[in-house]
Amino acid sequence: MKLRARTYKGLVAAVLASGVLLTAGCGTGGQADRTSYDGGRKDNGANEAPAPIAPDGGGGAPAQESDGSAESREKGDAFDESKPPADYLSTFALDVDTASYGYARRTLEDGRKPNAKDIRPEEFINSFRQDYPRPKGDGFSVTVDGARPQSSEGEIRGESGGGEDWSLVRVGLSTRVSDRKGERPPAALTFVIDISGSMAEPGRLDLVKESLGILTDQLRDDDSIALVTFSDEAETRLPMTRIKGNRDRVHGVVDSLEPTDSTNVEAGVRTGYDTAVEGRRRGATNRVVLLSDALANTGETEADAILDRIDDARREHGITLFGVGVGSEYGDELMERLADKGDGHTTYVSSSEQARKVFCDQLPSHVELRARDAKAQVAFDPETVKQFRLIGYENRAVADEDFRNDRVDGGEVGPGHTVTALYAVRLREGASGHVATATVRWLDPRTRAPHEQTGSIETTAVGGALWDGASKRLQVTAVAAYFAESLRGGSMPGAPGLGELAARARKLASSTEDSAVRDLADAITRAQRLKD
Repeated sequence: MKLRARTYKGLVAAVLASGVLLTAGCGTGGQADRTSYDGGRKDNGANEAPAPIAPDGGGGAPAQESDGSAESREKGDAFDESKPPADYLSTFALDVDTASYGYARRTLEDGRKPNAKDIRPEEFINSFRQDYPRPKGDGFSVTVDGARPQSSEGEIRGESGGGEDWSLVRVGLSTRVSDRKGERPPAALTFVIDISGSMAEPGRLDLVKESLGILTDQLRDDDSIALVTFSDEAETRLPMTRIKGNRDRVHGVVDSLEPTDSTNVEAGVRTGYDTAVEGRRRGATNRVVLLSDALANTGETEADAILDRIDDARREHGITLFGVGVGSEYGDELMERLADKGDGHTTYVSSSEQARKVFCDQLPSHVELRARDAKAQVAFDPETVKQFRLIGYENRAVADEDFRNDRVDGGEVGPGHTVTALYAVRLREGASGHVATATVRWLDPRTRAPHEQTGSIETTAVGGALWDGASKRLQVTAVAAYFAESLRGGSMPGAPGLGELAARARKLASSTEDSAVRDLADAITRAQRLKD
């Protein structure tokens, strides 16, 4: 249900003032070992502690598993044909992006099927509230749980209706929400706003202006804001300016924005970062927020040429990027690559309600950080595990040996975030005992000191039926993953048809009273109609 504007503004004022985010519920699954490791550094910046060692046991032949790409899926690579890597390790950078799911929903609402290359399953999964416990201090909690897929008749099944040795294993990471009594650092936000002709479409620049207007009223007096616009060229409309005494000035600039010509994303990004560097405030959290449909058609239109400027600003000044996508036609790949290179995140909005949520509820989470360069590594036990595959995260893969190399880029995670990785795991016949250990490593945002946290899971924790007894949030995770894989032409063990999947989602929406899950059910139904 939508809140009226006055009520909503009062709510978001409280949210922004305290830095509090919308948080997930409590609960745990699996067996979490919340030990912590503080490793020392080598002089070259890489940590000298060894990477997690895979449990003893034959690793088998070198990895021949398919890479999860569209090409390999088109060739019909099945889970049964894949082999695990010899070291039985899976390593990736954390990712809290949600743009892929948001844009897929918008595309389906418009009666079109999403492009398979724009589907990133991890962003579908991470779009939903989870049930992980929150850590008491900074850093992460680690929760590992799982279940076995089953048919609508209750039969345990694998990829083709059999294969009862397949399970889904969920690795859940969670950060502490902001202290209601505490205060976040002041923010120095540079908004880079696309005012090209394509932004004239309803649901683009009008949403941006509405959201920035609300945000301006909610920012603290000690926050600062800069505004850069771009079409065929870029212009700094407002240099970095303290909010105190200048709210009317900011409103005036925002209200004056009008769409003009073509889209020169390169000019906008370069000018935006120049403005952010010039106005950089010590002791504040400095961010660039890019608002665009990312349909570059003027200047440098390829991501690689634009990325160097972002990388320099990130390394030299610690300025990161938050990308907000809009529009029925959207350059998802470009926006995602820019945000990844800028140590940031992406999201997508298509309505006033979504835009207000992003700017007033979510933006504070991208101002304050809990972890920098966060990576996860899951070590599977070859004595009990025959095969495994991570669902999604293909473009966030990290070499196993670089897990503890702190020069290798990871993901940035804010307060109150959850990150989920879902694996399809095939146990050996009669297997019993340890299945996997998950480790998350991150750097303290202020001191850059490394920390780690681990969690593990046994075979007894993955034997239950997915739809009969597994936690509701694990079921939601499975629905989101099955849906994403269906849209991109992939496969997962136990995958239901879209009709059954929509029914599962509607049942979960009712039992969780979660409107986001109801929206998921609607999206699955639309996809089914297009398929039929």
